[in-house]
Formats: sequence, C-alpha cells, structure tokens
Amino acid sequence: MGQFYTREELVAARAEWKRAGETVVFTNGCYDILHPGHVRLLERARSLGDILILALNTDASVRRLKGPSRPLIPEQQRAGLAAALEAVDAVTFFDEDTPRELIAAVLPDILVKGADWAHWIAGREEVEAAGGKVQALSLEPGYSTTGIVEEILSRKP
Repeated sequence: MGQFYTREELVAARAEWKRAGETVVFTNGCYDILHPGHVRLLERARSLGDILILALNTDASVRRLKGPSRPLIPEQQRAGLAAALEAVDAVTFFDEDTPRELIAAVLPDILVKGADWAHWIAGREEVEAAGGKVQALSLEPGYSTTGIVEEILSRKP
C-alpha cells in the first residue's frame, strides 16, 4: 500500500530513494473518478521504475481546471484510493495549476503523462535538464472521467 507524503516529506524520501539507487517515476492528475484507464496507466508507469509517485491536484486546483462541479470525490478520499493501488508507492498533493514546481523539487528519473498531454508535459524541461526521461503513455481507449460523468448524467431512470 502506498503512503501519503507532504511535499517536504516527499523531497526527503526522494533523496533517500536516490541514495539507494532506486528509479523514481512521477505522474500526476486529478483522478476524480478512478477508472480502469487510470489503473492501467499507473501500472505501466510503475513498471518503468522502482517507485511510483502520484501527485494529485487538490480540490481547489481541480475546480480551477474542471469547473465548480468538480471534483466529485474530495482530495483526501482520492488520496486514499490512490494509495490503496498496488502500483502506487507515494501520493502527494499539489495546489498549483500544474505540478511543475513539485516536479522541479522532486526531479524524478522518469516523468510520465498520458498521451493526451504529449503536446505539453509540465516539468519536462526540469526533468530532462537533470538527465531524466519523459514519456507519454498511450491511454486505454473508452475511458475518461468527463465521458463517464456525461454518460451517467445522460441515463434516464
């Protein structure tokens, strides 16, 4: 089971993992409604290294990005769900609109995003400048939180 870290705790843990020679993979997102596409992306990300960090947008950050009706699941519950996934070793929050500052502080060995973000991956410059790699992983077709919400709302009782 993964562990929740504050930003400061995560930076300290990252230093320990680096000293131990462990490859750290980092990804991020809202993960508002956890679905199979999320799980599969996290499993593939975890397979690239020894430690997977999942940075979740705070509730305020999700609202700024997705609108006032989101998130559907509060941040503490989203963090608990994420930490319960076998693929996830570390969970943290970021309140900014992008995780660039957090990524610059952690400097993972591998930064991963879904292919829908391949055109612009926050933190790419920092990771590559430090000798790390950036990968855009293909998404599982048919899964998106927005699509799931739209499907639920369109169903007739």
